[in-house]
Amino acid sequence: MSRRVSALIKASHPEPAVAVTAVTALLAWGVGHRPIGILLVAATVAATQLAVGWTNDWLDAGRDRQAGRTDKPIPAGAVSRSSVGAAGLAAAAATPLLASTTGPAATLCISAALLSALAYNWPLKSTAVSVLPYAVSFGALPAFIVLALPGAPAPPGWLVAAAALLGAGAHFANVLPDLADDARTGVHGLPHRLGATGSQFAAAGLLFAATVTLVLGPPGPPSWAGLVAVAGTAVILPAGWYAARRAARRGGRPDGVFRAVMLVAVIDVLLLVAAGPVA
Repeated sequence: MSRRVSALIKASHPEPAVAVTAVTALLAWGVGHRPIGILLVAATVAATQLAVGWTNDWLDAGRDRQAGRTDKPIPAGAVSRSSVGAAGLAAAAATPLLASTTGPAATLCISAALLSALAYNWPLKSTAVSVLPYAVSFGALPAFIVLALPGAPAPPGWLVAAAALLGAGAHFANVLPDLADDARTGVHGLPHRLGATGSQFAAAGLLFAATVTLVLGPPGPPSWAGLVAVAGTAVILPAGWYAARRAARRGGRPDGVFRAVMLVAVIDVLLLVAAGPVA
């Protein structure tokens, strides 16, 4: 693999792209898609992730240079800004083309999710409504997967609501480690306005709400596994806050809340996948 191609892959933010695509495939399997359906749904979502990642690095190139982010491909000179921008445009154009194989309702849904995510990159990233694109795009993801089923069944409201809460919580958790660096380079989204403590509470509250929705939302009584997940979440989040406070007192990196939130996010994803067929 050439150095340029490797740099282009790195500029796509491959870790979250792979993670979201893998969760999509698992959720597609969980709701009852056949193998070809899983492949088409996952390929469409992979295109959205590439479009968002490349567009993000293309837009942030100036800020990244200002912040000395030589760990990122464009400021490091490993790939040109124009190449990353062109790749993002190509991935964005591929999204509706791939989605068209899953039906018009699903195509409209995933296109809206992509537009919402791109709107976060610009202009909403530095506004008080920076959390909105996360809620919309994450909520649209399971809706797209369900609408892509034969007959385009309506996605359950509890599934969409839980995913939206998970996405909103992920926004606050994702920004927590970089609040100071972002503020220095002119990013003033909702987490920056709330500050570290406010963002920690927001992330924890939203993810706890997502867990409860995933457990109580489906018809019928909650499962034992779901109740254990709610109880575990109620313990994990305060434990993370306590660990962060101790680390801060000792002069260490107070990332306990971030780690706790990520663990709860994993629990929520597993609950999403375990939701089972919806049609």
